Amino acid sequence: MRISTLIVSVLLSGSAFAGTSETLTLNVQNMTCAGCPITVKKALEHVPGVSEVSIDFVHKTATVHLDTDKANVSMLTKATADAGFPSTVRK
Repeated sequence: MRISTLIVSVLLSGSAFAGTSETLTLNVQNMTCAGCPITVKKALEHVPGVSEVSIDFVHKTATVHLDTDKANVSMLTKATADAGFPSTVRK
């Protein structure tokens, strides 16, 4: 009985299926106006596996929290490039 309660708890929490989480910072080109960060953020949020995006307009960066089982760097950089903002991973 206790084992089934534990299994149900784990399944309900989602931790049994959680992928590997990673945080990446991208250097983003072409952000020149106040509307640009909104476009970049929306483009990144549409990538499957992305859970959070924050944009730093002053430093021209995007910080992305993602599930690496669902998303990767090339998906992120493609999303920004397709929106008109080429990006690279900040080292």
